[in-house]
Amino acid sequence: MSRVTLPSGVALPDARVYLAGQPDVLLARSDAQGRFTASGLCPGPSANLSAHRDGFAPGLAPIATNGSGVAVAHLRLRRLEKPYMVLHPAAKVREAGQAVTFCCKASGTPAPRKYFWYHNGTLLEGPAQRTSGRLELRGLAPQQAGTYHCKASSEAGAIRSEPAQLTVLAQGQQSCRAEPEPSLVELPSDCPQDAGGSRYYNVGRCPASPCPGGPAEPAGCGEESGRCCGVRRMELREVRCAGSVLPIKVVAECGCGPCAQPRVLVQGRVTAADTGEPLRFGHIFLGGRKVGFTGYQGSFTIEVPPDTRRLVARFVDGQQRLVDTVKVLPFDRRGGAVYQEVKMMRKKEPVELDGGRSNAIPLGESDGREPVGELLLPAGVFLRPSGEVFNGTVKASVTFVDPRDMATASAASSDLSFANAEGEIVPLRTYGMFAVDFREGDSGAALQAGPVQVRMDAGQVWMAEHLQKMKLWSLNPESGLWEEEGELRPAGGSRRKREERTFLVGNLEIRERRLFNLDVPEDRRCFVKVRAYSNEKFNPYEQLEGVVISLINLEPQPGFPSNPRAWGRFDSVVTGPNGACLPAFCDGQSPDAYTALVTATLGGEELEAVASSPKLNPNAVGVAQPYLGKLGYRRSDHEDAALKKTAFQINVAKPDPNNVDENNGPVYSYRSLRECEEAPVSANHLRFYRVEVDKYEYNVVPFKESDVTSWTGDYLAWWPNPQEFRACFIKVQLEGPQEYMVRSRNVGGSHPRTRGQLYGLRDSRSVRDPLLDNTSGACVEFKCGGMLFDQSLVDRTLVSIVPQGSCRRTAINGLLRDYLSRHPPLADNNHTGAFSMLAPLDPLGHNYGIYTVTDQNPRLAKEIAIGRCFAGTSDGFSREMRAGEGTAVTFSCQERPVGRESFFQRLLSAPAEALDEIRREMGRSELRRAPPDVMDFASGASGAPGPTRRTPQRRPGRLRGQR
Repeated sequence: MSRVTLPSGVALPDARVYLAGQPDVLLARSDAQGRFTASGLCPGPSANLSAHRDGFAPGLAPIATNGSGVAVAHLRLRRLEKPYMVLHPAAKVREAGQAVTFCCKASGTPAPRKYFWYHNGTLLEGPAQRTSGRLELRGLAPQQAGTYHCKASSEAGAIRSEPAQLTVLAQGQQSCRAEPEPSLVELPSDCPQDAGGSRYYNVGRCPASPCPGGPAEPAGCGEESGRCCGVRRMELREVRCAGSVLPIKVVAECGCGPCAQPRVLVQGRVTAADTGEPLRFGHIFLGGRKVGFTGYQGSFTIEVPPDTRRLVARFVDGQQRLVDTVKVLPFDRRGGAVYQEVKMMRKKEPVELDGGRSNAIPLGESDGREPVGELLLPAGVFLRPSGEVFNGTVKASVTFVDPRDMATASAASSDLSFANAEGEIVPLRTYGMFAVDFREGDSGAALQAGPVQVRMDAGQVWMAEHLQKMKLWSLNPESGLWEEEGELRPAGGSRRKREERTFLVGNLEIRERRLFNLDVPEDRRCFVKVRAYSNEKFNPYEQLEGVVISLINLEPQPGFPSNPRAWGRFDSVVTGPNGACLPAFCDGQSPDAYTALVTATLGGEELEAVASSPKLNPNAVGVAQPYLGKLGYRRSDHEDAALKKTAFQINVAKPDPNNVDENNGPVYSYRSLRECEEAPVSANHLRFYRVEVDKYEYNVVPFKESDVTSWTGDYLAWWPNPQEFRACFIKVQLEGPQEYMVRSRNVGGSHPRTRGQLYGLRDSRSVRDPLLDNTSGACVEFKCGGMLFDQSLVDRTLVSIVPQGSCRRTAINGLLRDYLSRHPPLADNNHTGAFSMLAPLDPLGHNYGIYTVTDQNPRLAKEIAIGRCFAGTSDGFSREMRAGEGTAVTFSCQERPVGRESFFQRLLSAPAEALDEIRREMGRSELRRAPPDVMDFASGASGAPGPTRRTPQRRPGRLRGQR
């Protein structure tokens, strides 16, 4: 007896069996258990059987003899899977006359065997372009420049790669100009650069554009390391400030060199959508490969494989309480980590069914809503893997993701996309998705079902044109793309006595795939341009990169724009140097047919949208009238000031090509993606910005934290390792009637190459503690001690903490003081208005008032460290200041007399006089024989001297904790 099964061993009925090479002669059909019998066949080296079934790739197997001398064959069929791209062609730069090779590769079932190459959208002819995922061009001419993409096809469908740009330079033409591009950094407040008071200084930058490969460049696929434009030489300059000189390094020359190879990561946390409970030790898969587990708190880190363009991850709850979730995770191709919150739906409690009777399960019947449809299960529909009908008690769990419930959008799987007949990935508009789980009542063994009927209430489809396009889809967990299961066709009447309803009916089998969708392809598509900024000034050179912008398409109720009827789709994009373009449904005839809800997060922190009330300011929103009025921009707190300010909603009104007011963004037609991506910052766009307590950061060696490739190896670099970023913060308590600015000044402390040289400055304004009167706290960043970029010697940064105002240090954390005394040398600390230390090499923790976090993303490392610092714990996170917990040093501040400068201000305006004051204070302290248990702040804007050792007259006794 021979069998036809799935690769997992599950029986496959109704498969047609032929002798290989003779498709016209049907030998047998497999029964319900996948078994078949064919007579007159003998084993032999050329005796093979083939099996065919609609929706499956053909299978081939030899006829063999079992131990009893009976001829048998075991055929395994795999479900047809549309191709999906696993290797996209990469952008290349070549000189005229050189050669170039583009590569692409697609996977699927069956594996694609036909490849087609296109230049600027035109098919390239020739047999070599039809059979291989490799395109070789020799003796390049200028007219061959442009975009190249490939299309792979199989009997299951087609898929198109992303385009790759080929730049062909004339011989001797430079792709990397030696002269740097402008790049502005903000200087301290006492360093104006012109009569207008501007504090911005041009430090230059080198664009990370590709350079032409040499004649010895490998011509294979995936072997090209690449050359890129980068910094060749930097210069140290001095900037005149009020009474001081500030060192700064600028890019002096650019040139070609090896491309940076930063690690690309996605980090985040997985929680239950309903309770926020973390997914503890859940399984993580990329494609069919298991890559790790979530942590105890649901945290995860995924390293993005090279050449990945679409990262599809599957999260599985080992305890089976949550529905398996497939997510298409955004990431930054230039390197670093992007943070993502992942929500998982809780499985619906199973109901017990009699497998021997017909059953119906409603889809979406909750919160008093009418169900979207129902799942009809005929008698005898449940099957064991062997193909045996199971008529016993079935525990059936059907979890429906209802788009009428806005809270479910974040928990839906994938990104609602499919590959059309041309291989283009295009969007779907969902009317609901459902996950099924059928198990035997006693043993809990998994069951299959099929065919079953899906009935959808046509009254739940509010756009009449969607009724003719509604289809059933299943999710391919490896590609993250939805694939068609069948059409939903109208069927009259209702099977129940509630009221007359019209249904759309379709059939499906429930085998390997368990997640299904009721969707329509939507061709009314646009792109929305969004930018994120570091503050509310919206300066073009202060844009934030690495921000995750998310857009949820909504279908509003007529007359109630703030109360949408349902969501239909969601997308997430990471901002680059020119913002982000998000796909969205749009309509040219009815501007409010679709609306979009847009949010932005950076490292888990929500950014704020521009206000829409009490008065709408087009200049702040970033969109000119009258188009802004047509978009109907509304921030989330538009009608209720108590709501969060971290989202906005717009009508996605498709731009009218004949209206000049609508042809400059922020909404672009779907065929204008390149125009959207390359739009200048002066064009209309929508905005988010980061809300911060007053703070300022200055690095002697400029570095853009949102772009890891901007890192430059230098002894004075704030971050010495571009693969790993260690953020350090010290917590300062300030007792006084107001909030105070606190500065950390960071200079080389123990390394012979940097001793006394400035690394950078950090200013941070203190935040009031809501539970303590006249008390605030400041979490101030300082440069961590450790190896410098050459990884040969450590440097213990000399850190000086100076609060603004008339402040006097009153206490130092006892554990921190003891640690510093046990790890000499000690920094001098003889001025009561400051605190100095040589940065510890150990991570310490909240008991010392020092907070250290290491991460592959500098912003994320800082955000986590600040959250712990605010909370005063080593593992918590808070945005509410707890000034009395986990503090390193305490200052008492008073209102200074009118006309008298604070020490902080005198240090900025006249450092020499401030140092004289320190010496006088030291002398008075010694005359009073006060115990010198505090450390001298040796500072001048031109660079602090190295630490010097003082021998005290007497040493006080030590106390634990604060003193």
